[in-house]
Amino acid sequence: MPAASTAAKTERLLNLVICLLYTRQPLTKARIRDAVPQYGEVASDEAFDRMFERDKDELRDLGIPLRTEAVDPLFDGEPGYRIDRREYALPEIHFEADELAVLGLASRTWQQASLAGPATTALRKLEAAEVERDSDSLVGLEPRVRTVEPAFTPLKDAVVARRAVTFDYRKAGAEPERRRVQPWGVANWHGRWYLTGHDLDRGAPRVFRLGRISGPVTAQGKPAAYDVPADHDPTTMIAGTEVEREPQPAILQVRTGSGHTLRRRARTVGEVDDQWSQLDLDYTDTEMFADEIAGFGPAVRVVQPAELREAVIRRLRNALQRNEEGE
Repeated sequence: MPAASTAAKTERLLNLVICLLYTRQPLTKARIRDAVPQYGEVASDEAFDRMFERDKDELRDLGIPLRTEAVDPLFDGEPGYRIDRREYALPEIHFEADELAVLGLASRTWQQASLAGPATTALRKLEAAEVERDSDSLVGLEPRVRTVEPAFTPLKDAVVARRAVTFDYRKAGAEPERRRVQPWGVANWHGRWYLTGHDLDRGAPRVFRLGRISGPVTAQGKPAAYDVPADHDPTTMIAGTEVEREPQPAILQVRTGSGHTLRRRARTVGEVDDQWSQLDLDYTDTEMFADEIAGFGPAVRVVQPAELREAVIRRLRNALQRNEEGE
């Protein structure tokens, strides 16, 4: 099967699982067809019926407890379908270090995507159809505009393949330095992305913030070239090295009618002209604050400090580059 076709099928099955986990009441085939975007693209009822039957069988073959129940227990009518999340939940299991690395990356990718694209569309269609939601079965919808670290994908691939990487790394207030690292894991800690691994030049474990990686990440050597320590816990390692800075002052200019979360935190708010306000506020982490500011796009600009302004510009340039590459 071609890769594109396989990806489309996987996405369709995933959306079907989300749809059937979402509801407390069984859904008829018609409602499922309306909710799952890929089913809505099928031209005929016969083709949809064949696709849905194949998908049901595949989910059951995968061990997913797809249940067929009466939509109305008082009447014999068309059956409905749902997945009981209590049966769907996994028992307590244990994983090896490399398996934990892959699972951790997958779960955090979901968090980053916030059930993006067709999955979000399916849930919104169910809400519009007044389907009663099983709120405990899925992560809540929280649409966000998030900047994605350019280094994330190559580092994720290197973690999975266990290949060494090189990249330029910039510490706060310093010029970038070339680093050679054996990646152990990529994790999110307090809203920031980090790489844990063994620094080959320093001969010791190190933690790197992805937002401070400049330029490309280059993989080197053969796959499976090293072993990740069996007791490696990226979150514990990151927490042990994270140092909170003292509050730093910043001056921002914010377009009128925008940046309300910034305005609420500001010590002072002054008017520059009829289009811009000037805010004086504190922050503790340059990279995290730059993420927030970049999310406002052209509606917020940094007057000072220069370090914060450069961090925001770097994010906007990366976003522009990714957009141009996607065209």
